[in-house]
Amino acid sequence: FRLLRFIKVLFLKPSSSLSPVFAALPSLLLVLLGLLEAASGCPTVCICNSNGTDCTGLALLSLTTVLPLLPQDTRTLRLPHNNLSSLGDGDLSNLSALELLDLSDNHLSSLQPGSFSGLSGLQWLNLSGNYLGDCPLLTPTDPSNQTEVTQCNGSRWGLSRELFQGLWILKGLDLSLNGLVVFPNGLLDGLQGLAWLSLTGNKLRSLDRATFQPLGSLLSLQLAGNPWECDCNLRDFKHWMEWLLYRHGQVDAVKCNLPKELRGRDIRSIPIEMFNYCLQLENQARVPGYDGPRGGRPPCLGRINGPMNGPQANQEDCVRQRYRPISVRRAWGTQIVAACVCGVVCVMMVVAATYGCIYASLMAKYQRELKNTWQPLMAGEGGGETDIEDGVFPSSPTSPAEPEPEPESSPIVHTYRITGF
Repeated sequence: FRLLRFIKVLFLKPSSSLSPVFAALPSLLLVLLGLLEAASGCPTVCICNSNGTDCTGLALLSLTTVLPLLPQDTRTLRLPHNNLSSLGDGDLSNLSALELLDLSDNHLSSLQPGSFSGLSGLQWLNLSGNYLGDCPLLTPTDPSNQTEVTQCNGSRWGLSRELFQGLWILKGLDLSLNGLVVFPNGLLDGLQGLAWLSLTGNKLRSLDRATFQPLGSLLSLQLAGNPWECDCNLRDFKHWMEWLLYRHGQVDAVKCNLPKELRGRDIRSIPIEMFNYCLQLENQARVPGYDGPRGGRPPCLGRINGPMNGPQANQEDCVRQRYRPISVRRAWGTQIVAACVCGVVCVMMVVAATYGCIYASLMAKYQRELKNTWQPLMAGEGGGETDIEDGVFPSSPTSPAEPEPEPESSPIVHTYRITGF
């Protein structure tokens, strides 16, 4: 294009020294330039360069007037701020070299399988600011009509499960500001190379972990601006986010909207113990005939309002639920082992006490027998002396009436006094 503009300036510059034959060349060049511009593959209403085409803000209703003029080697195609409402099957199939496609801020409400067929080299796709989450509202006269609801959640409206098949090397996908209420399972199955995903500003309340499990290369996930319900439906996705953060990935914000006690808090800051009750609800749901509470909100959030239930009761219930063991079978086994150990200890204590009592009684009896044996021995050693305490006084040795008898020889008896053991 620069060369063509240079030729225009060179040959169309007014000069009085040009011959009549040479003066006719500008007209011929203008015709040639028009043919070259038509053959260059750029629509007249768009801006083209060596890398692609920019058709921003042209109020385009369809791509039928633009796509036939695009060259097959176009790498970038920008179509934001138009009035496009749908894409036909295979409309972009001739742009096999396309790497970036921007369809943001249009009126797209439905994208069917085949809309991006043939774009095997596409790396960045921007679908933000459309109406892919909107679907027909139920009429007030027939609120029980489930046909339209099926169409909303099915393939007629919104995002089809097979929409992104064939985009093997897609790295960035922007689905923000589309009013998405649900995110179809299997939508991202073929995007193993996806590194950046934005779901900002939608109406998502929960996400399924299985939907994001195939994204092994994901590094950045944008989830802000959604009314998240932090209940059992979001528990598995919380585990997946923790795994993503462990792989050095990034998640901007997942702030809870419900229940109201957790409103404004990021789900990543909520202890995982608060979701242990979900396992109990799942086990109860497997019981035939069980029709328990739906939704699965934490029981420790003070939602129980009754005349006998106050804040203190709710807090105690919260503590019980938070520290409830995950495996009840393991808790029973622990109690049985503890009871056996306590029983053995008690039996040992009873045996030790019985043995101590028997030993004490035997020793007391033995000491009494030794004492009875010791008293006669002590009496024989003291001769004729008696205890004054017994009331018998010994005769005075100086009495002249009773001379002292001569001592008789007797064998020596050695006695020992045993005071105790």
